[in-house]
Amino acid sequence: MPNEGTNVISHPYAVFTTGGPHLRVRSDKNVVVQSFITHYGYLALFVLSVLSSACIPIPSEVAYGFAGALCTTALTEHARFSLWAVIVVGTVGSLVGAVIAYEVGRSAGRTIVDRWGKWLLLSHKDLDRAEVWFERYGSASVLIGRVIPVVRSFISLPAGVAEMNRARFAVLTTIGSAVWVALLAGLGYAAGSNWKHVSGDFRAAEYPIVAIVVLGLAYGFWHRWRTVRR
Repeated sequence: MPNEGTNVISHPYAVFTTGGPHLRVRSDKNVVVQSFITHYGYLALFVLSVLSSACIPIPSEVAYGFAGALCTTALTEHARFSLWAVIVVGTVGSLVGAVIAYEVGRSAGRTIVDRWGKWLLLSHKDLDRAEVWFERYGSASVLIGRVIPVVRSFISLPAGVAEMNRARFAVLTTIGSAVWVALLAGLGYAAGSNWKHVSGDFRAAEYPIVAIVVLGLAYGFWHRWRTVRR
């Protein structure tokens, strides 16, 4: 039980107790992201941003929505974060993670094709076609991809494999990431203690997107397999 004089603020994801020098979290469900941000502040937000843009599907809508809510006094007695700082940290972290994924794709893409291309049904001609495609449509793909759940975690890798211009990639990634972080953090800020509903809406939107991506990949693999057999 909390000590006398300690305020208790609860919601379906966690129970927060304030009044002491630190904010404590008692987890009711899997609240790793919230707990990490609660304990390590901007550093946690930066790390989560890097991971979520480096092909690791961290739930960024939870991270930024929660961080936005912590910019208010709805969850704690005093605002933990600044909204502008959340946007800056989230954007910079997203750029760092995206650049890492981009460079991995750029440096290892053709090597992977050399070693495992026959198993992946890929050839250097496929990479050449990907480069042409990204030259034409890469800007829109990267910019729009940064604000689509799931896609935003992986779009940097194919951009690197296709050797998209680095400067253009960085600029578009920064713009798209800033929009995504500002949107989620702003909604969390506006929602306050109801931020979880905003997060839930974004999470619900992920399922059809995942289904579309999986079906698209399956169709692409099947079509490529038939082409190779011919």
